Amino acid sequence: MPRPANPEVRNRLLSEGGRVIHELGFNACGVQDIVAAANVPKGSFYSYFDSKEVFAAEVVEAYWESIESRHGKVMYDARVPPLTRIERLFDWLVEDHAAQEFRLGCLVGNLSLELSNTSSHVRSALEGIMKRWEGMIVACLDEAKLRQELSADTDSHQLAAVIVEAFEGAVLRSKVERNGDACRRFLHLTLKRLLY
Repeated sequence: MPRPANPEVRNRLLSEGGRVIHELGFNACGVQDIVAAANVPKGSFYSYFDSKEVFAAEVVEAYWESIESRHGKVMYDARVPPLTRIERLFDWLVEDHAAQEFRLGCLVGNLSLELSNTSSHVRSALEGIMKRWEGMIVACLDEAKLRQELSADTDSHQLAAVIVEAFEGAVLRSKVERNGDACRRFLHLTLKRLLY
């Protein structure tokens, strides 16, 4: 009789194995690297995940859920003006990258570059995350339009997409240069010009 699934082992695989994917990249690590980091037997991996691609999709989902739980609340805080909420979210995201010395990049961007052409499963997860991310921004932009803090003819969906795309580009460049210059330009130049 098979042993029942252990949620603690599964969570450890996602957190520690996810860290390996974030640090090394999906293609540069194998299942052995993932299970070694999580300190579980290799056979256990396939008790929890059908494939490495399924695992990567769940890792990126867990990554985004962590961002939402730590920073997403500000996007719904009615005490803060809506455009300020957007700025705070990105300030905190840049702080996250600074804490890693800008060497890891955004897992959403990293896996988009690495797997979007080879894994429909991961691509689907990434698309869902992008829609959720942009949706939070759209809600703030729409509120700013109602409050007449943003032009009424602004296309909130298009603007939210441009903001996310600009941020991902800045994070990518910061990863290459191993400094926060591009992220600071995004915060102090690009985002300000897009919002005000």
